[in-house]
Amino acid sequence: MRLTRRSGLQLAAALMGSAVIPMIAAGPARAQDASPQPGPFRHPVDGGEIVIHPVDHASMVLETPAGVVYVDPVGGAEAYADLPAPDLILITHEHGDHYDQPTLDALPEVPIIANGAVADMLPEAMAARVTAMANGDTGEALGLTIEAIPAYNITPERAQYHPQGRDNGYVLTIGGQRVLIAGDTEDTPELRALTDIHVAFLPMNLPYTMTVEQAAEAVTAFAPEVVYPYHFRDSDMAAFARLVEEGGSGAQVVVADWYPDGAA
Repeated sequence: MRLTRRSGLQLAAALMGSAVIPMIAAGPARAQDASPQPGPFRHPVDGGEIVIHPVDHASMVLETPAGVVYVDPVGGAEAYADLPAPDLILITHEHGDHYDQPTLDALPEVPIIANGAVADMLPEAMAARVTAMANGDTGEALGLTIEAIPAYNITPERAQYHPQGRDNGYVLTIGGQRVLIAGDTEDTPELRALTDIHVAFLPMNLPYTMTVEQAAEAVTAFAPEVVYPYHFRDSDMAAFARLVEEGGSGAQVVVADWYPDGAA
């Protein structure tokens, strides 16, 4: 099933000690801790909480009051053995650190939302449970509103990695809170123009996504309440936290341990 721009989508789905990250209003900058923190991380929302499990690099699991969402699952089923089973899978684009067919084959048969390029790559056996979303589409799954937003490179020499119009980021509305999963992107006009983002996952590593400076400037522009750097490998998280603080948005930086086996 393909969506038209801004059309609705209803998908059927088969349905620890941790840090509590409160939702905080934007305000004066605060001191930031750039040291990696072990997950999971909990955010209160209407009807319960979001529990964030960083898996590796760009892969995560979100437990929500409506169900469990896997984002860009890679690394084989063993990477998810100790995590709750998915009710929905989101895929941003086809690069190997975001889309891995053997991992999908090993996971339960639940609905998948992907960009068009990935939807076209999936085997015929998965076609009935895949929905392609294009930039600008809005839909619903598990009772969650899901918006597909553009994710692309704006620096000319990087445009080969993520051309405009192909790849997705996603904004999920979960219990009244808007959660941004930016995907592989730079600080595009669409990213900077976002509003009312409570939790943001932003990438920063060269040459594929942003510099820490670009990412911090994006945070200053759209002012999420909490920002998780991800997809950052050896990028300077202390510099990112400092730049966010200097930007004055009041965003809280949470550096999770996305690389338990090292960032190489």
